[in-house]
Amino acid sequence: MSTKILNSPNAAKAAVKESVYRHMTHTLGIDPADMTPRDGFRALELAIRDLLVERMLATNQRYDRAGAKRVYYLSLEFLIGRSLDNNLINLGLRDICQEILAELKINLQDVEDREPDAALGNGGLGRLAACFLDSLATLGMPGYGYGINYEYGLFRQEIRDGRQVEMPDNWRTYHTPWEIERPQDAVMVPLYGRIEHGKDRAGNYNPMWLDWKVVIGIPHDMPIAGFGGRTVNFLRLFSARASHEFDMSIFNEGDYVNAVQQKVQTETISKVLYPSEIAASGRELRLVQEYFLVACAVRDIVRRYRRDHTDFDAFPDQVAIQLNDTHPTLTVAELMRVFVDESDLSWEKAWEITTSVCAYTNHTLMSEALERWPVYLLEYVVPRHLQIILEINRRFLDDVALRWPGDGERAGRMSIIEEGPTKQVRMAHLAIVGSHSVNGVAVVHSELIKSELVPDFNALWPERFNCKTNGVTPRRWLLAANPPLAELITATIGTDWITNLDRLRALEPSAREPGFSEHFRTVKRSNKLRLAQYVKKTLGDVVDCDSLFDVHVKRIHEYKRQLLKVLQIAHDYLNIVEDGKLPAQPRTYFFAGKAAPGYHTAKDIIRVIHEVAQVIKRDRRASGHIKVVFVPDYRVSLAEIIIPAADLSEQISTAGTEASGTSNMKFATNGAMTIGTLDGANIEIREEVGAENIFIFGLTVEEIRSQRAKGPYRPHEVYERNPAVHRVLDAFRNNRFCQDSPGRHQWIYDRLLEMNERYYHLIDLESYLGVHDEATRLYQDAEAWSAKAILNVARIGKFSSDRTIREYAGNIWKIHPVTAEE
Repeated sequence: MSTKILNSPNAAKAAVKESVYRHMTHTLGIDPADMTPRDGFRALELAIRDLLVERMLATNQRYDRAGAKRVYYLSLEFLIGRSLDNNLINLGLRDICQEILAELKINLQDVEDREPDAALGNGGLGRLAACFLDSLATLGMPGYGYGINYEYGLFRQEIRDGRQVEMPDNWRTYHTPWEIERPQDAVMVPLYGRIEHGKDRAGNYNPMWLDWKVVIGIPHDMPIAGFGGRTVNFLRLFSARASHEFDMSIFNEGDYVNAVQQKVQTETISKVLYPSEIAASGRELRLVQEYFLVACAVRDIVRRYRRDHTDFDAFPDQVAIQLNDTHPTLTVAELMRVFVDESDLSWEKAWEITTSVCAYTNHTLMSEALERWPVYLLEYVVPRHLQIILEINRRFLDDVALRWPGDGERAGRMSIIEEGPTKQVRMAHLAIVGSHSVNGVAVVHSELIKSELVPDFNALWPERFNCKTNGVTPRRWLLAANPPLAELITATIGTDWITNLDRLRALEPSAREPGFSEHFRTVKRSNKLRLAQYVKKTLGDVVDCDSLFDVHVKRIHEYKRQLLKVLQIAHDYLNIVEDGKLPAQPRTYFFAGKAAPGYHTAKDIIRVIHEVAQVIKRDRRASGHIKVVFVPDYRVSLAEIIIPAADLSEQISTAGTEASGTSNMKFATNGAMTIGTLDGANIEIREEVGAENIFIFGLTVEEIRSQRAKGPYRPHEVYERNPAVHRVLDAFRNNRFCQDSPGRHQWIYDRLLEMNERYYHLIDLESYLGVHDEATRLYQDAEAWSAKAILNVARIGKFSSDRTIREYAGNIWKIHPVTAEE
């Protein structure tokens, strides 16, 4: 299927149909007359893959002809979701494929629903990476993702008796045709071993890494199509394989289990996303995973470069490497090892190249979330890399001493090595020292990196620090996720918004047009009905589509404050059953999100949500007015159902804890009003959409800083002075929502009244209750609510990942579009 053929609708339909039938009969061995939706899914995937591969090869040839500099985006997560619908839309083939399948009496949506989400990520970090790949391809920029080809995702979440149960998420049960195995590009990864200390002929220290274990990294390429289909980049994912399938000598001796033990242990590296770190073996495996990704990526990048170059002088002109958080930070040490040990470059030259190509994105302000690896573990797993890190640190501290002579305290704060009973390597410090750029992902986050997280580094290298506010791809999160709204927008302002989200500004005059506003509400209701149908099908629960859909969906964590939302719901419930105050507007509260398996407080929060939901459901006084629904197993395809249906988007993290957030952008793009704190990208969303079109509450970063400066935060004072807060907290202490298990919710009372409770639940609850009342009043006026929601859509253009990628490309990577010829 050539590009020229696909430019003609009739020819395109004929070509795609022929390919589908060919794969149905010749690849799958199925008579088209007997085709099921799953068969249709497999045949259509294969037909679309043929086209993607053709264009992927053509794209790479185009980059080669242009001598283009490429960016390599290293991330432990890529939350791709489903690929078929996204590929059909970006290739412009969805309508054609719908017609082809209809002729076979198969519904395209049924076919698309057969595809499992690619379980290659967990949360915002991985979804951001996926959005970036979409934007790189849409903009025609030479950019590739590098990750691990996990066999199992984090886990598939089930809820039993209100408790989270983790089940295996084997997303590759049915072979995915999107991945193209490249065994010819396999790489060898050394692990473990020892260092032999020696000298070269000139008498210089010459360490040799010996007796290492070899793991093979097998690359699999997943094509990433940009909108319009002219550029198809790829995500390269590595699977771990043993260097030998099994030890034949042991096998012949009859010890069959031990014969394959090496194979099993090796392939565990790419088996599961984020193994539990509770046990030492899990922590070791996590470090091995990180180095496996880095070693495979660096080896592949260097191999590609060396095809056209005999030395590394042009390496910074051809290669940019972006470290997505600290997980790929060993890239710094691996590049130095390759340059110094394998390519015989001087340390100084190798360091110049390494820092010229590496850039680091920070995603957290929470010090406990910044990776640290014990020195002893690095010495065991990658002994040569520890040597290199120690040398980097020695030279770095020499520079610090020159800048601040005699300031040992500052040197201790900045050192890559954290001293203590167990010495640890601070991976964020290594990333900062080894990169030429360090960026945050929202304005407030970037400023807090400089002022609070690593102020000493900012004082040393202020030019390295910058902001690249996150964005989301409108192709996935509006065009694909919300077809009715996309159609309404296109009918009003045309299609340019798909690749230039700023064009949504043209919708502003429509915000006060009754006809458009009515269509907008009709779209929202259709999306609410779709979510209600999903809830009925999966949970057996009935949801009122006339109620206000109030949505809090994200990873379960104390700083994201699902517990604050529960307190507000309990307040509403108590108002009804104790005060007889019926809400002016019925509400359905939606939660979704996973708790890390070892994060017991987060798992307790999930249980509390379910217990509160059950009490409300059984109480006839309240059940007709408020409802709580927890939708299990949150993932990209589920987000595509929930987000378009939301009336109110909960973005309520404690100010100064959320780096950026991207769900806030997705909700606003889909016409939800935001209720949130001035945290992360909420601040910039407020600036864009207007303070009058967003509900803001709670302490600001500055107010929290001032509060801490004055002395300890005493939540008990809030509890004593505010009757509503007092009553809600007492309800949990007095077993209102767990009468069958007295004392089970005591932890909530105790935790939230602790001196210096770090997430400021109670002091923010006061203003949170007030702003919810404000939202309820506004929702009573359908025209006024719709006008504000429409303005959110119209003014959200800044938060396209296309804008973010243009900023990375121009300011950090120095890459340019290499567009296809017409």
